[in-house]
Amino acid sequence: MTSETPRVNIETPRTEDVSRRRFVQTVGAGIGAAGVSRLSFANEKPAGKTPAKEPKSEQLVRKLYDSLDERQRKQIAFPWDHKKDGVPHRLHVRANWQITKPKVNSDFFTADQQDMIEAIFWGLYNPEWHPQIKKQLRDDAGGYGKSQSIALFGEPDSGKFEFVMTGRHLTIRCDGDSTDHFAFGGPIFYGHAAQSFTEKPDHPGNVFWPQALQANKLYEMLEDGKQRKQALVKTSPSEDDVHFEGAKGDFDGIAIRDLSSDQKEHVQKVLKTLIEPYRNSDQTEVMKCLKAQGGLDECHIAFYESDDVGEDEVWDTWRLEGPSFVWHFRGDPHVHVWVNVADDPSTKVSTG
Repeated sequence: MTSETPRVNIETPRTEDVSRRRFVQTVGAGIGAAGVSRLSFANEKPAGKTPAKEPKSEQLVRKLYDSLDERQRKQIAFPWDHKKDGVPHRLHVRANWQITKPKVNSDFFTADQQDMIEAIFWGLYNPEWHPQIKKQLRDDAGGYGKSQSIALFGEPDSGKFEFVMTGRHLTIRCDGDSTDHFAFGGPIFYGHAAQSFTEKPDHPGNVFWPQALQANKLYEMLEDGKQRKQALVKTSPSEDDVHFEGAKGDFDGIAIRDLSSDQKEHVQKVLKTLIEPYRNSDQTEVMKCLKAQGGLDECHIAFYESDDVGEDEVWDTWRLEGPSFVWHFRGDPHVHVWVNVADDPSTKVSTG
């Protein structure tokens, strides 16, 4: 189980902070609602030009990069191929970490830069999910900007660039589809400790717990005996083990291809629930990557007995996995979710 620091007390944002952000969050909502699912992404972007249909968050990353002075670039900007533990640093993910030292709301950044960073962040989410994300940030980190940090990899005009924000229960990326093969630009992480570090069996107030309830509905649909025996696994793997197994992988649980038509239809609902917090373009990338490796029929779903909080047989930890698709949901002692999705199982990431 990955260790982390205990949750912090909820801190109510100051009035002046709310006023300063009102415009930014309105912009963020507009970005998410701008119909990015209609946009096409080029694998390579012409040097020196901003693609006309590039999503707003990516456009703001370009502006942010251009606004950095030399002192700032030395601390938060890295070459595209900058390595950490032999793997590109931009492809690292943890449950609780700071990719760089400066906090996004510190005086390291100008007020304009802080506004751009905040608008980039909210633009990565479905506007309908902004209230839930705000709650998660309040519960886990005292609110937006209190402990999050960013890094920029590559240079926007080179066609290879990525913005990464990290913090407690947070790794999120903005890459303009310049990261080959990966959805989301690489592995991501989300989580929530809603009311306490150790949550009750029904996880009251946890904004991500409905994802587990949707998955558990599938378990309830499985036939007693053979199907449930296949789907229920004694011990869960390490939560951060989200490396790809490939087409010949030994996956836990029951194969989606072996489910009935109504059960398969419900797996589609589970997947929709998982991706709905994110902007449309990232949802589309997930589906493209999944299709490239055979779709959900090539995946398995597993529920784990070892992490049954309250021993109520509502399975708190479960995993949807395919050749180059891993969505690992851990619910004990609170929610951690590790996500790694690509169109090529040979891609590598680093975790922990």
